Amino acid sequence: MALLGAKTFQNYIGGERMDASSGGTFESTSPANGDSIGTFPLSKAEDVDQAVAAAEAAYEEWRLVPAPKRGEVLFRFGQLLIDQKEDLSQLMTREMGKVIAEARGDVQEAIDMAFYMGGEGRRLFGQTTPSELRDKFQMSVRTPIGVVGVITPWNFPVAIPSWKMLPALVCGNTVVFKPATDTPLLGERFVELLTEAGVPPGVVNIVHGGGGAVGEALVRHPDVRVITLTGSRETGVQVLKAAADGLKHVHLELGGKNAIIVMDDADLDLAVEGITWSAFGTSGQRCTAASRVIAHAAVYDELAAKLVRSAERMRLGVGWEDDTDVGPVINRRALEKIHSYTEIGKDEGAKLLTGGEIASGDGLSDGFYYRPTIFGDVDPEMRVAQEEIFGPTTALIRVSSVEEAVRAANGVKYGLSSSIFTRDVNKAFRAMRDLDTGITYINAGTIGAEVHLPFGGTKDTGNGHREAGQAALDVFTEWKSIYVDYSGRLQKAQIDTSS
Repeated sequence: MALLGAKTFQNYIGGERMDASSGGTFESTSPANGDSIGTFPLSKAEDVDQAVAAAEAAYEEWRLVPAPKRGEVLFRFGQLLIDQKEDLSQLMTREMGKVIAEARGDVQEAIDMAFYMGGEGRRLFGQTTPSELRDKFQMSVRTPIGVVGVITPWNFPVAIPSWKMLPALVCGNTVVFKPATDTPLLGERFVELLTEAGVPPGVVNIVHGGGGAVGEALVRHPDVRVITLTGSRETGVQVLKAAADGLKHVHLELGGKNAIIVMDDADLDLAVEGITWSAFGTSGQRCTAASRVIAHAAVYDELAAKLVRSAERMRLGVGWEDDTDVGPVINRRALEKIHSYTEIGKDEGAKLLTGGEIASGDGLSDGFYYRPTIFGDVDPEMRVAQEEIFGPTTALIRVSSVEEAVRAANGVKYGLSSSIFTRDVNKAFRAMRDLDTGITYINAGTIGAEVHLPFGGTKDTGNGHREAGQAALDVFTEWKSIYVDYSGRLQKAQIDTSS
């Protein structure tokens, strides 16, 4: 399947390439300059039905493949990602817009996950425990669930599919994959490399199309037992409701409104570096982006001045040029949303310190570029401090103590990532205890998760599950408890026979 030289692509179902049943198509274009990436099938429920049937048929054999052998497929996939890392990264800068260094990091996340989850093929640990009865053995084991519907966003178009598909596969499940319509070719390449690594036909299927058609059909399909979605809170709620009648396993990774706390004893230069990377990396299009900076009053003015200078030094441009710091946002709708929040912030009385405009000229007019934006004098209850903007915008909030800082950080409906810059070990440990987020950093920004720890958040960031690490296995397996009585007689647990 040589995909990169092609311009028209198909779904991949049961090991076969096929057009959408309706014949409809859509085009993927570069947010950097509008260039065409390719044409893809605009699928409907009928195509999802075909893919689920293929996955269900393949499940009966794939679940019986020994887990170490399934792990070996992931090891081969990881090596293919290494071999193709630069090609995938270059494609990502064009189809999604990330700067090249970040694109390489995105692919590296998938490499790391492939080798980590490949190793799970020789673990997938259960437990053994002593029985309360004589001549009895007991243990728990993990078992696969069935067909998994994987719905991924565009902002990490290689990493996030790896977080979902690789643990699902090593556990013995099969997959129907719906990539984002903004990054369908990267989804194609991902599945192509899995197939090259030795995933059998039907074990991984890809169906292109919109969330309203493909996504909903996948969520509602009676033979899809697990849904894993990364997206907005609103989409997550819709998925939960749609999956409820089928009592499906649903894993949701949703939004964030992450805060970096800067205390009066912080290393300000280090804090500025961490804030700049966390707020404006990936043009702010990360669920872990630092869209709030909560600064102690004693350092607020100096921090603000340093941060403005740092933001204004950042170069906007196409991601494939090495000296670009900030690439485009994903599409015109995102650009308009980001700019609308600039107007909201000004209307609310926040002080615009820098940015706040759609960038044009110098080759930027053909893409979707927004200047790094910083608001000062932000009240914690303002919309720019409460709502996820998903763009290169951050809000500075002034506080007078670590207790007030933690209250402000926790005072949003999301709970994904948090950070504190301080040299005081007592403040650091209080923050680790009291910040209500799934991830907390000390003297670092809010981004940079590693694959061997759980990833996810509290409150409206999700529904309690986690990606990555051992925790990911709980999304894609059922626990089975097994009891072996070798006494030769009927023994009744919890029945008192002492009398």
